[in-house]
Amino acid sequence: MGFLEVMRERGLVAQITHEEELAEHLASGPRTAYCGFDPSADSLHVGSLLPIMGLRRWQAAGHRVVALVGGGTGLIGDPSGKTEMRQMVDEGGLQKNLDGIRAQLERFLDLKDPKRGVMVDNADWLKDLKYLPFLRDIGRHFSVNRMLAAECFKQRLEKGLSFLEFNYMLLQSYDFLHLYKAQSCTVQLGGDDQWSNMLSGVDLVRRLTGGKAFCVTMPLLTTTDGRKMGKTEKGAVWLDPVKTSPFEYYQYWRNVEDAMVEPCLRYFTDMGMTETRQLAALQGAAINDAKKRLAWECTRIAHGEAAANEAQESAGRLFGGPGAGGAGSAGAGNEPEHFLDRAAFEGKPDIGIVDMLASSGVVETKSEAKRLIQQGGLTVDGAKVADSQARIAARELEKDGGCLVRKGKKHYHRIRLRD
Repeated sequence: MGFLEVMRERGLVAQITHEEELAEHLASGPRTAYCGFDPSADSLHVGSLLPIMGLRRWQAAGHRVVALVGGGTGLIGDPSGKTEMRQMVDEGGLQKNLDGIRAQLERFLDLKDPKRGVMVDNADWLKDLKYLPFLRDIGRHFSVNRMLAAECFKQRLEKGLSFLEFNYMLLQSYDFLHLYKAQSCTVQLGGDDQWSNMLSGVDLVRRLTGGKAFCVTMPLLTTTDGRKMGKTEKGAVWLDPVKTSPFEYYQYWRNVEDAMVEPCLRYFTDMGMTETRQLAALQGAAINDAKKRLAWECTRIAHGEAAANEAQESAGRLFGGPGAGGAGSAGAGNEPEHFLDRAAFEGKPDIGIVDMLASSGVVETKSEAKRLIQQGGLTVDGAKVADSQARIAARELEKDGGCLVRKGKKHYHRIRLRD
């Protein structure tokens, strides 16, 4: 099955340019596609998974991938999908970010064999551009009226769009032109919020070279109520195992809402569609079996089979049964760790549990801790805490393994004392 057929079967196509021409183009031999990634952090997150999996499917279909990390455009910031100007990254921090992102992409893509895939940094060609020649040769092909009508700019006009950001469409289009010439790249993949920028790139390549250029967008990752997926109470779900441990990553997928199990199996695993449909058809409590499989498959791809097995076994020890959900108090040994400074005791033998939770970062505020206790959602070392005035002794945090806290039914944290 070809790339487009696989993508359609999995529900991964939002929009395509020149669809019939692209199908013929792909059938006539291996092609090269690229996708761009924002280097504003040293890790990608779950929100980046759809385009990554798009490249993975492209490579699996026998084609070549170019993973572009925007070391040049990252100095400006992409306004697409944003209501406020992105935080710009200084050049000193960019290399650290690029190194981290490459390590994550190599989990999903073969970037070791240049015939199969490469990672490039657009700073290599953008930083040396001369402004006047760029305006003359590239800028003259862009209509300001069309740019202002683009969705990515319309969203920002109400709050103010800087001239810096206004240049982003030109630079991204130029990226496609450069990769067309340097890498024989004819296809751009990306999220559907990039559609306007990608269309401009296709138009620029075709206008200046007379060659073939196409783009394919994937749907945006949202929950059933329209919220972006990839967020938890702690923030983004990162692909970096230090920022989000394999256990936390496993638990994120294990706890997706029931209605998202089927699309997540299609989008984020390599499972065949027959098995995917069988799992997605499970009802009632049996849907948990599909969630366990989803969590294991996603963790295996992102962190390796050993890490997936360990996360699944840890979940079983915590919740009862391999990869199960539910209550438990024994601890798996790899829960998210938090540290409380010994100075918090100030010579006292104990402190309030509310203070412990807030000071260690298990909750953001003392008010949140009090609400958690009032709602009956807190246990400490297996014992339910019913009084917001309860205290805990320093020795409980000094013991081997520290103190195990459970928030609600599924969220475990381990607190240790630090000098």
